[in-house]
Amino acid sequence: MERQKSLMERQKSMESGLLRKSLSIRERKHPNDDGYLETRLPSKRHKEVKKHQNEDGECCVTTSVCLITFIVVTGSFCVGCGTGYSSVAQHGIVSDLSLSVAQYSMFGSILTLGGLLGAVFSGKISDVMGRKRTMFFCEALCATGWLCIALAKDALWLDSGRFLLGIGVGIFSYVIPVYIAEIAPKHVRGSFVFANQLMQNFGVSLFFIIGNFISWRFLSIIGMIPCVLHVVCLFFIPESPRWLAKSGRDKECRAALQHLRGHDVDISQEANAIKDTMETSKQSGETGFVELFQRRYVFPLIIGVGLMLLQQLSGSAGVIYYASSLYERGGFPTAIGTSVMATIMIPKAMIGTIIVDKMGRRTLLMASCAGMGLFALLLSVTYSLQTFGILPELTPLFTFISVLGYVISYALGMGGLPWIIMSEIFPMNVKVSAGTLVTVTNWACGWVITFTFNLLMQWNASGTFLIFSSVSAVSIVFIYFIVPETKGRSLEEIQTLLSNYGH
Repeated sequence: MERQKSLMERQKSMESGLLRKSLSIRERKHPNDDGYLETRLPSKRHKEVKKHQNEDGECCVTTSVCLITFIVVTGSFCVGCGTGYSSVAQHGIVSDLSLSVAQYSMFGSILTLGGLLGAVFSGKISDVMGRKRTMFFCEALCATGWLCIALAKDALWLDSGRFLLGIGVGIFSYVIPVYIAEIAPKHVRGSFVFANQLMQNFGVSLFFIIGNFISWRFLSIIGMIPCVLHVVCLFFIPESPRWLAKSGRDKECRAALQHLRGHDVDISQEANAIKDTMETSKQSGETGFVELFQRRYVFPLIIGVGLMLLQQLSGSAGVIYYASSLYERGGFPTAIGTSVMATIMIPKAMIGTIIVDKMGRRTLLMASCAGMGLFALLLSVTYSLQTFGILPELTPLFTFISVLGYVISYALGMGGLPWIIMSEIFPMNVKVSAGTLVTVTNWACGWVITFTFNLLMQWNASGTFLIFSSVSAVSIVFIYFIVPETKGRSLEEIQTLLSNYGH
């Protein structure tokens, strides 16, 4: 007990020291050489280095960071292709293979079941293999899954391919936002991580459009192409500097950081902050699931798990996976509905990418939930009026507006921001266990929603969306009282501040 108490006091002392150090970084114009890691930059170049930094010490966004982020989010594009596939392929697969509603519901939802399995091991895999090699592994699973679907002769092959695809997607959902958050400068981190959601929307949009004109088998072949391209491009990106530092590979960490920030930039401040965080994490040791529920980790855990629960329980996965069936139920042409939705998804995601670091996470999240709640309520009323035969001529239009408005609202905030916040709030020593728990929560709830969605619609379409609308209202309250603003802070500042809530 005395040893544990001593360790807790040392942890608290180091966290306080790190907080003071990280908050004072902006005030240090000319740091002493003894207080920083060696960067191999000649001292006479300090004045030249300052040209590549903002006035408050923030590093500039380099071409290297932009290109690397683009390569990484190609994996998100693969995730979007898998997500959008079940909606546009539904009619063709059911007709060709004579599947029942229950069988196709299993096919659509088994992606999230595979994602759940991938999420269970995502944190550990990325921690052991590294972020870069984990992405290689994901693409191998995704390509194999697409091939199984393309060659499927029955439901077993379909489900097997979709399940493998889901495992890859589940691991991607953790490792991509974490990698981007670990390489991006803090003042643009939100926008860069939100590019994950943007590229997912690109994938969904592409499949929504071309799926109306080509067969489901050929569509699955097209799904393999970005997987292959991503594998080739991954050879040209560095490993995450923070993962390298955690692994004790300091020289490689500095080299990767220098590559990301530019060869004529002084990285000593950032490298020193990373080193302090790693030392604090080593003092605490790796934290398992039991230790994860210690008091100092409860607050970030509530934020991460709560956002993922609310994201899925608001019905988002069901709406996106089965958008065509919603249009069909409301009497609106499916091809037109999915094509328009695909066209709108990309610019709305671009808006979110641009404004996330201007408006902040909290404001955008609450605005997103408000829109989702209102449009889910409108769809509930529309289906209710349809049941009673009231204003039947307006049902298709209201259905179109409701589904489109819901998807737009979702993509502006709740689609990507929970993953951004998840990648920011957990310290390195709990990132594996906490990130795994949060990702598992997302995929477990996603599987429940996607599997039961068609059954709920058969039970009561209006009641289903009334429930989704209520969850969105609860989400606004949760975000307002619980979720902090993280824009403009370094990962080290965020994690230290949140850990202090537990003391």
